[in-house]
Amino acid sequence: MLYTIIKKNSYQDSINLMLLTNEVSTIEGVNKIQVMMATPSNKDLFKGAGLHTEELEAAESSDMAIVLDTDDESKLAEVEAKVEQYLKDQSISGAKETFETVRTWSKAKDALPNANVALISVPGEYAAEEGENALDNDLHVFMFSDNVAIEDEVRLKKKAHEKGLIFMGPDCGTGILDGVPMAFANVVNKGRIGIVGASGTGIQEVSAIIDRLGEGVSHAIGTGGRDLKDEVGAITMMNGIKALENHAQTEVIAIVSKPPAKEVRDEVVELLHSLSKPVVAIFLGEKPEKHEGNVYHAYTLAETAHIAVDLVRGNEVRNDGYVGDYKFEGASLTDNQNAIKGLYSGGTLASEAAVMLSDALGLGSEITNEEGYVFRKDGHMIVDLGDDKYTQGKPHPMIDPETRANFIKEAAKDEQTAVILLDFVLGYGSHNDMASALLPAIQEGMEHAKSEGRDLYFVASVCGTKSDPQDYQGHINRLREAGIIVKDNNDEAIRTALDIIGLAMNDVTKEHVEAEKTNIDLTISEQISELVNDRPRIINVGLKSFTDAIVANNVPVVQYDWRPIAGGNARMRKILSLLK
Repeated sequence: MLYTIIKKNSYQDSINLMLLTNEVSTIEGVNKIQVMMATPSNKDLFKGAGLHTEELEAAESSDMAIVLDTDDESKLAEVEAKVEQYLKDQSISGAKETFETVRTWSKAKDALPNANVALISVPGEYAAEEGENALDNDLHVFMFSDNVAIEDEVRLKKKAHEKGLIFMGPDCGTGILDGVPMAFANVVNKGRIGIVGASGTGIQEVSAIIDRLGEGVSHAIGTGGRDLKDEVGAITMMNGIKALENHAQTEVIAIVSKPPAKEVRDEVVELLHSLSKPVVAIFLGEKPEKHEGNVYHAYTLAETAHIAVDLVRGNEVRNDGYVGDYKFEGASLTDNQNAIKGLYSGGTLASEAAVMLSDALGLGSEITNEEGYVFRKDGHMIVDLGDDKYTQGKPHPMIDPETRANFIKEAAKDEQTAVILLDFVLGYGSHNDMASALLPAIQEGMEHAKSEGRDLYFVASVCGTKSDPQDYQGHINRLREAGIIVKDNNDEAIRTALDIIGLAMNDVTKEHVEAEKTNIDLTISEQISELVNDRPRIINVGLKSFTDAIVANNVPVVQYDWRPIAGGNARMRKILSLLK
């Protein structure tokens, strides 16, 4: 039986409601439950989950909706009590905040007149409007929000460029501005290497390895994953590269990108050949065969970090790539066990695994993401569990272990599975102990395989630093104590998995050739120069949890306690925007 609870004008951000859903779903006797704001898109999610009711349909976008399926009507009161307690705890927590909270853009600007960055994490259907508001207030934008139309992205990035501002995003998961972690980011030492990345976990992997090698990052400018598509034309990446070229403390620049459009990629490389600073670039899916002048090309994220560190230290750059420690002796597999299952929380880490696995199988290094799978062939499977297919109405797998735990159990039942590859991404925004959260599923998988006479190997890497809040070394220790093979980075983990099933990479020795310098204008606006040469001052629009890292770094921040305009009514929002 379906029951509905509607809390009028009770806005909460999506992550809070996802975590609340997880909490109330543990109540015994509740078959299924979902807690979301009653927006049109969320009503579709309720419908897809078989939790749509007439009361829900009548609710407004500013209402919190709780729909549960239970055979015991008394559970309704228990759920409501738990929801009330959760909201009360949130309110008590909020009362302890050391920064100002406001409800309008004008008050945000009054509270922090010298603000220069808006960090936006509102639901995607409202994000473009808020991005426009931020630009109209002469703020650089870091947009974590996803599900923004590409037409809006192009328009906003062009507007930002014309105003001398930089627009990072949408779907910009990670950034570091003058040592300050933005959204999902690791605690990385400040240093001489600057990063521009069309990739969230790509930036995290490269910056974390740089930190562990003893160097640091000046800035890591995220662009959003679509920036190097034909439609967008790398507007943000070009601005970010020029910004770092003009930043005196940055001595080496690293470029990280998911598979780009070829013409856009070539334009970016042409720009790189105008720089005075050495650059290391990785365009995932490319298998480079040479370095060109001051532009060094990497195949993996770990190689990118190692080349950047060698360049900043004045060391000779290896021409055979970075391979690390990956040999595994004594694997015991049945005749059927020949498949690798990569179950990733990080999209770029999943793409890297897919590229390397495809290459090792002799299928080339170009990959395409189809139906939620980054790679799937002959029993092998690489999944990005942060893909929209798996996160509709659910927390990201960096936050919540449930989806990945279920995948682990299923993969362990497959007689063809020899290795399960996992990433553990630490840093601000991520689960406080994902190792402990996933260990029960891992141990269940091991025991199931053992009961059927199979040895099942788990290989993992931990993307993090010793300064991250989740205890980097403790994560590694817990995993190793449970019998998991833990490698230093994703590259090593993938190669180890390949070695277990008898496959190996065909690494290319790169030649270093001269390259003709280009002469592209490298000047930047005063606003972008100020952004990279001073501390950020942030208006946080949306997820309050993103203030944690900002406050921890003693950076000025105002929390814009965002609510949908006109109760989320699309027609009224349009009228109000025209009346500005």
